[in-house]
Amino acid sequence: MTKLSARDSTFRRSSGERVFADDVGRLWCAAEEESAVVFTCICDGRQQGRAIATDLLTLDDDVAESTLRAWLSAAPRIGRLT
Repeated sequence: MTKLSARDSTFRRSSGERVFADDVGRLWCAAEEESAVVFTCICDGRQQGRAIATDLLTLDDDVAESTLRAWLSAAPRIGRLT
């Protein structure tokens, strides 16, 4: 399987969403949800969603890919509360 370069793989989706590649080439969607950014892996369903709180006004092109990757790494996995 061909690996994507993290530098070449940010795409613009609908308003408030960004698609980017993590450090190993998986594609993630970052979406604004009130005062958080929610990450969903769009190429590997085995990856759990993640979320991180931010004071971001809008998830636009001013947010660097490196920032998205750092937030993804810091974001805890979304799971069931038990």
